[in-house]
Amino acid sequence: MSKTVVKIARGFYQRLAKPIFFNFNPEAVHTHVVRLGEKWGSRPFFQRRAARYFDVKDPVLRQTVNGVTFSNPIGLAAGFDYEARLTQVLPGMGFGFQSIGSITAKPCAGNPSPQLGRLPRSRSLMVNKGFRNLGIGETLKKLQGLSFARPVGISVGRTNNSQTTSLEASVEDIVASFKAIEVSSVPFSYYELNISCPNLGKGASFYEAKNLSLLLQRIDSLRPSKPLYIKMPISQPDQVVQSILAVATQHKVSGVIIGNVQTDRSVPSLLPEEVAKFSMGNFSGKPTQESSDYLIDLAYRQVGQKLTIIGCGGVFNAEDAYRKIRRGASLVQLITGLIYEGPQVVAEINADLVKLLKRDGFKNISAAVGCDTRPK
Repeated sequence: MSKTVVKIARGFYQRLAKPIFFNFNPEAVHTHVVRLGEKWGSRPFFQRRAARYFDVKDPVLRQTVNGVTFSNPIGLAAGFDYEARLTQVLPGMGFGFQSIGSITAKPCAGNPSPQLGRLPRSRSLMVNKGFRNLGIGETLKKLQGLSFARPVGISVGRTNNSQTTSLEASVEDIVASFKAIEVSSVPFSYYELNISCPNLGKGASFYEAKNLSLLLQRIDSLRPSKPLYIKMPISQPDQVVQSILAVATQHKVSGVIIGNVQTDRSVPSLLPEEVAKFSMGNFSGKPTQESSDYLIDLAYRQVGQKLTIIGCGGVFNAEDAYRKIRRGASLVQLITGLIYEGPQVVAEINADLVKLLKRDGFKNISAAVGCDTRPK
């Protein structure tokens, strides 16, 4: 990593690129940036050059989690690359892994616009995608024949349409996606099961233990070849979270991702005047931070010896990531921090994580996981 180039990149993004981007429709900006990233990813020279400047390589960050080796703990969360365009470019930006999706059995255009909005003072995004994606068939076709320099996972959810409102239909829909993935040759490193997206139409709830058990039994029967992580809600009562965790430990689940977007519009970090601009959707970024941190602690105490935790929500810098790690997260995902801080933020977080770990006497990141929390 080049500290000078990273510093220049931050200045360029904050002073020039971000003010321009934030003057345009966020959905259009997202589409443009992702497609540009796909083009850059197809150029090996760009990849090598970018990695030279932005990829932090230090053994203290390297760890193996559920049989998968990660060169660093910072990943791109599902919800950003839902058209599977960025698998080739993200390693050059310094990401340790990424999740594509969420992907559904059938193509989905998502919810009516706006699907995305900005709350700059709240350090948040309004998210209302509704599982917009190409569908599992087209997504797998798009990735066929590619190799991945860093671990890539796929997030699976139920198709957001009127045909998947019943429990039986929802289960069959999700299982169909997992069947297609399992017989494909795309080299995914892990799977995500997204049961917590609040931006879908009415359907069966997998927060209920019996419903989740039924779904996981069906997935178990497929004998999935990769680690499976459940994407958790952060706006549900503790009892619901604890119930999901308990059910997960009874099935072939490797871990949980904590968590999804904030549905509570009254959290202190959300400014009412910004929230009032959006009658739909839920919120990412800073408004998820406190709940995410709290639930990582809760989950690590309850199931830390059984399930791996991936922390997600309100990560803007190394201190945010390190706090989640010390509470029990082995890996950390972000999206909103990338948009507000700039593409160099991953390099900054990893470089500063090295300093924090060494400052506290940890020879490896794994030794820091859960050090502020003690499982039961």
